[in-house]
Amino acid sequence: MQPAIDASVYIVDDDASVREALAWLLRSRRLGSQAFESAEDFLEQVDGAHLPARPACLLLDVRMPGMSGLVLFERLVERGLQEALPVIFLTGHADVPTAVSMVKRGAFDFCEKPFSDNALVDRVEQALAQSATVVQALQARERLRQRLAELTERERAVMQLVIEGLPNKRIADQLDISVRTVEVHRARVFDKMEVKSAVELANLLREV
Repeated sequence: MQPAIDASVYIVDDDASVREALAWLLRSRRLGSQAFESAEDFLEQVDGAHLPARPACLLLDVRMPGMSGLVLFERLVERGLQEALPVIFLTGHADVPTAVSMVKRGAFDFCEKPFSDNALVDRVEQALAQSATVVQALQARERLRQRLAELTERERAVMQLVIEGLPNKRIADQLDISVRTVEVHRARVFDKMEVKSAVELANLLREV
């Protein structure tokens, strides 16, 4: 048997039978899951700050006692997590118009109960693919910020003038340092930022 895909599917539904059925369905497609009986339970156990660590999606019931799925979704939107953690609403027929409005707000999709097992898992896999793309971009941006933090104040000054396209002589004149010192700082900036040219550096910094 192939190993499970390295991703998390969160199930939030107050109906235990639904949670169990969904968990079994996901296991049949090599997808691990973690189930919660309420939105409050999900928020208490899942740290939103760490959700982008790996691909994930959320299967969320619209109507639940206490905090509804709609309120939980709004909390995720407030944190800017709706792309890294795509939400698929599980709805009854009466909730379809509401679910559609949530899709317009950024939810990934909705599946009306009773739903097609294959169609639901297909959408889960598509949501996880979206999440993987977003997570990779977030992680790359964080690594870039860390590299920028390693630059000295002088290296940052040289870097700014390098990406503006100034030659070493003009950089030296503006910063009142020698051309040789500019060359040293420039080389260190390229090394720390893991680039080989000013164009590559400028393109990289557009991602910050």
